[in-house]
Amino acid sequence: MSGARQVKFYQVGSLAAGNRLLAPALRSGQADPDRSNALTCGHRACQGCGEALGARYVLDAAQRASGGKVIAVNATGCLEVFSTPYPETSWQLPWLHSLFGNAPAVAAGVAAALRAQGRTDVRVIGQGGDGGTVDIGLGCLSGMFERDDDVLYVCYDNEAYMNTGVQRSGATPPAARTATTQTGAPFGQGKSLPLIAMAHGIPYVATATVAGLRDLEAKVHRAMGMRGARYLHVLVPCPLGWGTASHDTVRVARLAERCGLFPVFEAVDGEVTDVTPIRRRIPVEEYLRPQKRYAHLFEPEVRTDVIARLQRAADRNVARFGLAEEEAP
Repeated sequence: MSGARQVKFYQVGSLAAGNRLLAPALRSGQADPDRSNALTCGHRACQGCGEALGARYVLDAAQRASGGKVIAVNATGCLEVFSTPYPETSWQLPWLHSLFGNAPAVAAGVAAALRAQGRTDVRVIGQGGDGGTVDIGLGCLSGMFERDDDVLYVCYDNEAYMNTGVQRSGATPPAARTATTQTGAPFGQGKSLPLIAMAHGIPYVATATVAGLRDLEAKVHRAMGMRGARYLHVLVPCPLGWGTASHDTVRVARLAERCGLFPVFEAVDGEVTDVTPIRRRIPVEEYLRPQKRYAHLFEPEVRTDVIARLQRAADRNVARFGLAEEEAP
């Protein structure tokens, strides 16, 4: 992993290492019985929801890094809907619900108000799904980047508008079937928000997945240690929209990393500074097959032409970010 402190383990035949092998101070925040539980139990997320898992780790890590002084601004979307059905809430921190597209602007306003009050101890996080970030909120987010507002913005990317019925978003990958792309999302469209964020030259940009939760925690800690506009893009599989088993959420996220379609990296001031190398790289087909949104690529006949295009996209990511294990810095 690129974000977490490197620790040498001596295990044979496994790429996993448990918390129990680490000193208590280095263990995951989730292993702490006194963790903040920023997103606590009782919410209404689907079974296996990657967004709920990612958000809990992000906010608990941010609370830990800031001494519990965090204000979160949440765009409309899945995360807001399942966590706050009025008059209930699962949030155990100061939390504001904004419109679908203006969470970055509201978060920037909160940060400005704190600055006017001389409060440098309270930190601000904006968060939303890929629809509210990549599409509807892009203008507000670009403005937040351009002004270098002191906000960490987190996008939980499940690659479509899942809350409203699995419609295509600007983050939907090519060939993925959604309610509005019945034959598969087109090639040549869509956006890479991490690369757009890097083009703004902001202090910190990083990607992560729920398959690397220690890496995710470490990147939140790193971002919270900085000032100015920061951006974290987290891949969070959606069992409902992706057509995967609820118990496969973490496994599918890991396959996305291992095939190269989702590069995991960090960038400082617009330059890539670290990547998570791919160990035991797999062909994209192993990532596509478990997902019903790609079932049309395998039945009634195997679409080798489309799979080959996706494989080339993964190959380009590996080359562009130096993800092959022997190439990683």
